[in-house]
Amino acid sequence: MRKIPHTYVLLFAVICLAALSTWLLPGGQFERAATEVNGSMRQLIVAGSFQSVDAQPQSWQIFTAFFKGFERQAGIIVFIFIVGGVFFQLQNSRALDLGILSLVKRIQQLEKAPWAARLGGGNLVIALCMLLFAVFGAVFGMSEETIPFVLLFVPLSRSLGYDAIVGVSMCFVGAALGFAGALLNPFTIGVAQGIAGVQPFSGLEYRLFCFVIITTVGIGYVLWYAHRWGKFADRSFCASANAWWNEQAASNTELPAHRKGSTSAYVSWFLLLVSMLCFAWFYPLSTFEAGGKQWQVPTIPFLVMLYAVGGLWLLRQSVYYLLLFHLSLAIGGIVVGVMAHGWYMEEIAAVFLAMAVANAGVMQQSADNFVHEFLAGARDMASAALVVGLAAGILVILEQGLIIDAILYHTANLFKDLPKAWAAEVMFAVQTGINILVPSGSGQAALTMPVMAPLADLLGISRQTAVLAFQFGDGFTNLITPTSGVLIGVLGMARIEYAQWFKFMLPLQLLLLVTGALLLLPPVLWQLPGF
Repeated sequence: MRKIPHTYVLLFAVICLAALSTWLLPGGQFERAATEVNGSMRQLIVAGSFQSVDAQPQSWQIFTAFFKGFERQAGIIVFIFIVGGVFFQLQNSRALDLGILSLVKRIQQLEKAPWAARLGGGNLVIALCMLLFAVFGAVFGMSEETIPFVLLFVPLSRSLGYDAIVGVSMCFVGAALGFAGALLNPFTIGVAQGIAGVQPFSGLEYRLFCFVIITTVGIGYVLWYAHRWGKFADRSFCASANAWWNEQAASNTELPAHRKGSTSAYVSWFLLLVSMLCFAWFYPLSTFEAGGKQWQVPTIPFLVMLYAVGGLWLLRQSVYYLLLFHLSLAIGGIVVGVMAHGWYMEEIAAVFLAMAVANAGVMQQSADNFVHEFLAGARDMASAALVVGLAAGILVILEQGLIIDAILYHTANLFKDLPKAWAAEVMFAVQTGINILVPSGSGQAALTMPVMAPLADLLGISRQTAVLAFQFGDGFTNLITPTSGVLIGVLGMARIEYAQWFKFMLPLQLLLLVTGALLLLPPVLWQLPGF
């Protein structure tokens, strides 16, 4: 059997292909102007400003693209190193293993019930996890935030008897489905509607229907794969990743016995509680927005109260349960921070790092041992971090070659005279292709919507339909495009080769593209609310 090329080889080949395209395709540029969109300043294309310019053919730049890609994706790369170090410490404590074992036992007990036996405990876990992350993706645009969850869900998937791909699907694919079927995603819907001059978050009724359909298709495919391929070592698409995770599990065969908290653990709990009280003092209310309405909720004080009571009780049960409680609170705090306080990777990494320091105190870990474990975890993430920089190099080559704007302009001109239904479908296809080149939701909106919104007027379709075409085009290919730093980072953490993932994802990608094309027809054929 022919060996599949390594991810690095595939990505470098794409960089070379991108460089070749700068010699073959015409160059061009739009003028851009700083414009405020939903409270943020963005560089938007000036309508009618396209000018043909000489392309800048790229040659030896294929060797500088990696360095510049590393600079561009520095945030994600540092995030991967920090998360890797934090979770290595947590894994070494064996708290995660104990928690997963407890969950597996509960699932086995649940399957004794007739209704659960018919559905299957594993099916319930996969479906519920994917649905939860789909909601996160649809509401607040969860994307980069899924990276650390890979280190939780892949071991859980292996414990349930499924392969590493199913574990990645439980968090990353779930969030990506929600991102594509966005309800209130500020990074895609918010920006695109703002640029198109459409009422913010309007058309929610039909987008909710789209979300349900897209999520159902995605969950159904993963469940089918899990039982057709993912439970059989000889059929799994990611045998090498499964072997790596098996080695990790085999090296930690003996689980520690539960023990109550020591004096050091109580001191760490108290210090963390005081720190959280100070945080709650400065942020007594969290402002949540949805559908143009705002709610102020004392979410952080509630989490502090929960930790004060729950943490003290868990210290009397097992320090390992307290470590898992720290993880749960960190995740809850991140959700609140992202939705209500505008957090991004910097703040999320800080929360995980603070959790690791608190865990070190609970486990009576010396500062030197903590640093050694953190560095070991970061070192394990080096391959995942480097491949993110290599993937970003593809975009560097295309931008330096001055061909991205030209691709957008000439493609948009191809379907000015098409019938409405066909125009909407071609608009979806164009957005899908652009997303492979620009896998950033807000970035793609800033690039394409200034062109697509007035083009929709000329074609006789609503601007809301143009936004929907952008939403689908931006979302679906995030699951498969090698230029996505998030996807490459997730696969690196899971030890899954890109070619293995492509084999798994291709059927789902085709299903989603067909689903998106069908969902675009009703807004064109009928007058829907908000369209």
